[in-house]
Amino acid sequence: MPGLDYFSSSDNKTSETVAQPQPAESSRPGVYYNPRLDPKNFLEGPLSHNPATRLRQMLARPGIVVAPGICDGISARCALEAGFDCLYQSGAATTASRLGQPDLAIATMNDFVQAGSMVASLNPTVPVIADADTGFGGPANVARTVTQYARAGIAGLHIEDQVQTKRCGHLMGKQVVSREEFLTRIRAAVIARDSIPGGSDFVIIGRTDSAQVLGMEEAITRLKLAADAGADVCFIEGVKTEELLRSTVAALAPKPVLVNVISGGLTPSFTSKEAETMGAKIIIFSLVSCVAMVHAVRAAMQSLKKTGTDFTSAKGMDPKSFFEVMGLNEVIELDAKAGGSAFKVV
Repeated sequence: MPGLDYFSSSDNKTSETVAQPQPAESSRPGVYYNPRLDPKNFLEGPLSHNPATRLRQMLARPGIVVAPGICDGISARCALEAGFDCLYQSGAATTASRLGQPDLAIATMNDFVQAGSMVASLNPTVPVIADADTGFGGPANVARTVTQYARAGIAGLHIEDQVQTKRCGHLMGKQVVSREEFLTRIRAAVIARDSIPGGSDFVIIGRTDSAQVLGMEEAITRLKLAADAGADVCFIEGVKTEELLRSTVAALAPKPVLVNVISGGLTPSFTSKEAETMGAKIIIFSLVSCVAMVHAVRAAMQSLKKTGTDFTSAKGMDPKSFFEVMGLNEVIELDAKAGGSAFKVV
């Protein structure tokens, strides 16, 4: 990737860079620092319409970022209707909804990009954080993943240290790659982001699944190294107690920490408020939509099979009401403003 001296603070400056004092840690050998992306540059001003810039503003300012996991257009619409200002494109949910398969590295980058692009288009100002599994290959594949996600309108992604035949982070039997291979993935992601013409605010999140395999000490070490390599956020998967989350946040400060809560998973069912008091900056609820969907659709199908009608499961929602959740009124308004008359009566 041209145009980037990976560990140079001065050479990364562009005409868009806001000059800021260089933090002490950036002077350490081998530590990535891009002054344009310094969190201090995102503390003030109105929230940007660019989703990646907006996500950086949310990370730099007070308050925890709550991102519900979505799996398709319906769940994304419901999350937006509920008022969430950030969404999480779950890899497990994407694999389930698009392929009807478990989270075992079956979905491809194209599956993830297509799903993320659709979700990001529903409200282009709302940041979407998307799972990118292992980056789908070596450094060139990781770089391609970053550029494809950024072009799709996604605000940020996380890349993990599992082997290519990965599995959901809350299943047993995980295997992880070496530290160096993990860091190669992070470096490739950062280089690709910084090589996007015009300067990109795309957020790189380093995730480790090593806590259950190699222990918490190794997990913390890997995340510290990922931060030094340029990860904007650290994601520790499967943290099992409040004390461990607090100590992780303290060890990685001032780097923001993401925690993933799945009901019945390895991490306790922290509320967003609880996670905030523990110091977490982002909390994602990966399976909130697709698990709820399984329960609701199972019940509807069983009711239909038993009664021969869907009247009960519809709960009074007629087609127009359903389409209104999907954005019907916005389409009608657009058509009218453009001088159209196709939807005067619906």
